[in-house]
Amino acid sequence: MTQVLFIGTSDAFGSGGRRQSAYLLRAPSGTVLLDCGTTTGTGLATLAVERDEIDTIILSHFHADHFGGIPLFLLGALHQDSRRKPLRIAGPPQVEARVRQVAAALGHPLNRQEWSFPILFQELPTGAAAETGPVAVRTFPTRHSPESHPRGIWVQAGTRSLVYSGDTGWFDELPSRVNGSDLFICECTQVQKSYEFHLSLEELADRKHEFDCGKHLLTHLGAEMRSLTDLNGFDVADDGLVLKL
Repeated sequence: MTQVLFIGTSDAFGSGGRRQSAYLLRAPSGTVLLDCGTTTGTGLATLAVERDEIDTIILSHFHADHFGGIPLFLLGALHQDSRRKPLRIAGPPQVEARVRQVAAALGHPLNRQEWSFPILFQELPTGAAAETGPVAVRTFPTRHSPESHPRGIWVQAGTRSLVYSGDTGWFDELPSRVNGSDLFICECTQVQKSYEFHLSLEELADRKHEFDCGKHLLTHLGAEMRSLTDLNGFDVADDGLVLKL
């Protein structure tokens, strides 16, 4: 059985009182965390998820609400969990440098700790499949702030697959990147198109017929999106939601 637990589903600003981006994938061969926003530690504790369960963290891009929780995740694994097994952190180019930079900026440089477990960094090649801990991954470029190295992520766990958009505005190749998956976790920050680097309900509703995937689930909702009762037939992810693939 493959299971997805939604740890955090808000936009960068915690709209609706929800946590920032983090999605736990429990596959037959191990557990993966997709993104690790700054509120992830609270989410894991609230939902009774042990850090030690997580084999791999896969990052979509380098914005704080998607990877800012890693330094304290690592410190908790060291000081509270006495972790021994390796932790893999995979992501776009510069993943090791970016994680080290954010850890230092937050006052917890990685080189000042004597780690009880190996931290393995892995840069994921764009467009090519790569074995990443317990799953196979293929990433694709998305339309977001270029300096954050944004990527969408196709994850294959045995016979089941999901795609996570990360943060992105509309680009015409998006449906083809998603089609054939069992689950599409799709950001939808805005009601109407305004900011080019995030998707809107208006755009997704207009192009809904282009998507041919299993379940299409909206996440990363902004405050205006959270207030809507009519979502044009789309389903919405909330913190704590559990799905079986």
